[in-house]
Amino acid sequence: MTARPIAITMGDAAGIGPEIVLKTLADPEVSGRYVVIGDVGILEKAAKLLPEPVRLREIADVGECRGEAGIADVLPAGAALQNVEVGAVSAACGQAAFDYIRAGIELARAGEVAAIVTAPIHKEALARAGIRYPGHTEILADLGGADTCAMMLCNDELRVTLVTIHCSLREAVERADFAAQMSAIRLANEGTMAFGIEAPRVAVAGLNPHAGEGGLFGREEIEIIAPAVEAARAEGIDATGPWPGDTVFMQARNGAFDVVVAQYHDQGLIPVKYLGLDRGVNITLGLPFVRTSPDHGTAFDIAGKGIAEHASMKAAVLQAQRLVEARNGV
Repeated sequence: MTARPIAITMGDAAGIGPEIVLKTLADPEVSGRYVVIGDVGILEKAAKLLPEPVRLREIADVGECRGEAGIADVLPAGAALQNVEVGAVSAACGQAAFDYIRAGIELARAGEVAAIVTAPIHKEALARAGIRYPGHTEILADLGGADTCAMMLCNDELRVTLVTIHCSLREAVERADFAAQMSAIRLANEGTMAFGIEAPRVAVAGLNPHAGEGGLFGREEIEIIAPAVEAARAEGIDATGPWPGDTVFMQARNGAFDVVVAQYHDQGLIPVKYLGLDRGVNITLGLPFVRTSPDHGTAFDIAGKGIAEHASMKAAVLQAQRLVEARNGV
């Protein structure tokens, strides 16, 4: 158990976030001090979906968080939500979800919480609320006090860090320049060390089919990625590549590498998610605090039905706990 509580943001109120947050806190394998940042009324409705409803205790300050079994401490943030239509995109829910994240970031930067675990948000809801960020990582990068951030997706078989995240494929090719390669490789190395691996083997995937096939299918590997790998090696990082994207993840899964640096969103996320959405955890690298989240979305189609699986949320909470302990030398 960490000395400071871990903050869990409720996510989009119209999705499965409130349900999986409470199911996670009710799980007998999860213990410790956690404070849920969200809407008490929405969480009360979600609590009724559980086989054994969790008691909610509204608090006004993180210092009031007790971590008692069977009780979820809730810290309200943002405007109270009214008449939320479950499973529907809403500007009000988008604004509220952003308010929960911002409150969590402020608490983490102030040192009042040990980490943030974020339940799923809906990108269209954010846009309807006039919020310009396309996702959690961009919000955290802008408000979290980091010079640079990267997304790491992991499960018990793969770790993947992305060079580019939420943008079109055409834009990703332009963004995957030398500086972006170096940032991703460095963060992948540092992030993997947090798992207790002293000298991570970092594989860098190519951008083009067959890693460019010697320039026949594109020159990004020759002109950008390979020089970045060499520069990273000169810094003492055990980086190799560029490796063909269609085989490097299989090699990593078989133990050849500790982490793969993928060039764009789907190249990196498909292999991890194919192994099971219930097992994946999203970690934001580069922040001055720990942040994790489940590796799935708001699941509007099953929201409010009491059937949402909380395994990935539970994995995110437990991973946050482990990362905090590693940072503290526990």
